[in-house]
Amino acid sequence: MAMTDEELFLASMGDVVPLAKSSQAELTQIKIEPTIAQLEKRKAAEQALSLDVNFLSTEYVDLLNPHDILAFKKPGVQEGVYKKLRLGKYQIDATIDLHGRRFHNARTALFEFIVDCHKDNIRALLLRHGIGLHSKPVPAILKSYINKWLQEIPEVLCFHSALRCDGGNGSTYVLLKKNDEQKTQTKEIYAKR
Repeated sequence: MAMTDEELFLASMGDVVPLAKSSQAELTQIKIEPTIAQLEKRKAAEQALSLDVNFLSTEYVDLLNPHDILAFKKPGVQEGVYKKLRLGKYQIDATIDLHGRRFHNARTALFEFIVDCHKDNIRALLLRHGIGLHSKPVPAILKSYINKWLQEIPEVLCFHSALRCDGGNGSTYVLLKKNDEQKTQTKEIYAKR
């Protein structure tokens, strides 16, 4: 007569003896305390993350050709204002050179520059970023991100590649919105009329 699976199992396990307590390995956890240097690094990293209000994207970007013209205008910007910017008619109040900077350094510098300029009532800017002909890993990577970042910044009204005398396609004119102080002054001027 054939044995069932359970009977086979019990028959094969019949002569098995449980291990004695002494033959079991004792596992003890050793807690390694972090060094002072590691604690300081962790603290600095946590502070940097909590203080970073930079919302500029580090995600995918549509790559541009090094010689492409950057051009963008938010809805509601008057055509005359945009044309004046495009033709370089605004007096440039501040300039930043991002040419040759690494990605994260350029991202941080651009964000801080725009925020500071807006806070200080500076509206007409010139960004020098280069055309990126020899950029690694791909040409015009920084220029492509500049194009994306400027569109993400709420203070930016419009931007356009600069005239040749100001850097051509390797530079960009940027016009910022008025800050609250400038808006109040403008309202007061027009209220007196």
